[in-house]
Amino acid sequence: MRRRTALVAALPFLLVAACGTAQKSTSSASPASSGQAAASAIKVTGEAGKKPTVTFPAGKPSLTSASIKVVEGQGTPAKDGDVLTANVTVYNWDGKENKAAGSDYDQGKSEFVSVSPQLPKALHEALIGAKPGGRVMAVIAKDNLSAEQLNQAKQQGQDFNAVSQVLVIDVLGAALKSVQGTAVDPAVNGVKVENPSGDKAPALTTKTSEKAPKKLVVKTVIKGGGPEVKAGQTVLAHYVGKIWGTDKKFDSSWDRGQPATFALDQVVKGWAQGLTGVPVGSRVLITIPPDLGYGKEGNAQGGIKGTDTLVFVVDVLGAA
Repeated sequence: MRRRTALVAALPFLLVAACGTAQKSTSSASPASSGQAAASAIKVTGEAGKKPTVTFPAGKPSLTSASIKVVEGQGTPAKDGDVLTANVTVYNWDGKENKAAGSDYDQGKSEFVSVSPQLPKALHEALIGAKPGGRVMAVIAKDNLSAEQLNQAKQQGQDFNAVSQVLVIDVLGAALKSVQGTAVDPAVNGVKVENPSGDKAPALTTKTSEKAPKKLVVKTVIKGGGPEVKAGQTVLAHYVGKIWGTDKKFDSSWDRGQPATFALDQVVKGWAQGLTGVPVGSRVLITIPPDLGYGKEGNAQGGIKGTDTLVFVVDVLGAA
């Protein structure tokens, strides 16, 4: 349900790495390495926050990974577990055409980038310590990729025996890890929300004999102070979903231990309409009638019938 960002489109196997199934590289990207020297010969110009211009040195590409901080930035340095909002520009460094593979600047949208040691080492090293307003560059070569990743890349037409990929990442900021604030009763008859402190999941109860609302209902439980979510953006959120009247839970990002990302133009209408205009940092209760949910067909995999009204508690942690 997510749009293809510059990072995902150019390096789709990174999704495997981010989930923790890939092998960690043991190669070095130290300043004295040949890869670092070759990476330093790449010229990245232009103002951070605008699409960069990348000029490559003549000759064959470096097949050794490396990372470079191009612009320092200000604020809190990124650490493992952070989810950054960033603009990513990717090039295929083949020593010939060195074509751009994609840029968030061309799409007019930023994306979320998770900081994790399961990423290719050079990309991880570039992101660790990166600050808002900063720009980093990572050269991803075959020495940073597992055999599984190299095989997957080859199947997608990317031969890392002759090509490296260059990522220029402009860091805009870090998404929230939890919402903070005083919770209020959403005042929806038949629904109860308990709000423990800190980053604990709220408790949602929907077992009731009350009739479900026939229209979309969006109630603020905790109001955030961030920018309002815009139509079509990708949202980073924690959520729990239950069926009205039965208290049956069909999905929960809290149960999986990590927030999820959703492109609002690729989800059910109730989510798209309900989250548009909600300030980042908010917790909202959304009640979605069948016609704005999964329709008459329902969702068999989730155990949702075509007549079921869906109830969600959603923490909006970021929007890109």
